[in-house]
Amino acid sequence: MMYWYGFGGSWWAASLMGVGMLAFWALVIWAIYLMLVGGSRRNVDDSPDRARRILDERLARGEIDTDEYRSRADLLTPNNRTPTSAGGQR
Repeated sequence: MMYWYGFGGSWWAASLMGVGMLAFWALVIWAIYLMLVGGSRRNVDDSPDRARRILDERLARGEIDTDEYRSRADLLTPNNRTPTSAGGQR
């Protein structure tokens, strides 16, 4: 009858398994962190400052004239925002 005594591998195989286990758990913890933090972050691209910056760039490139710039800039000011004026006009 044959009995198996010991690991039967070398020191590098045991260390490779240890490094693999650490890498696996690091990836699991990192994925959980990304799910928790990623869901709670606010989307910065929806800020009115970015909308104003885009509007300024379009005016500078000549895509819109000053009258259209003023009318769209008025929609971005907080006191002029109403459900009817902020609605889907394009």
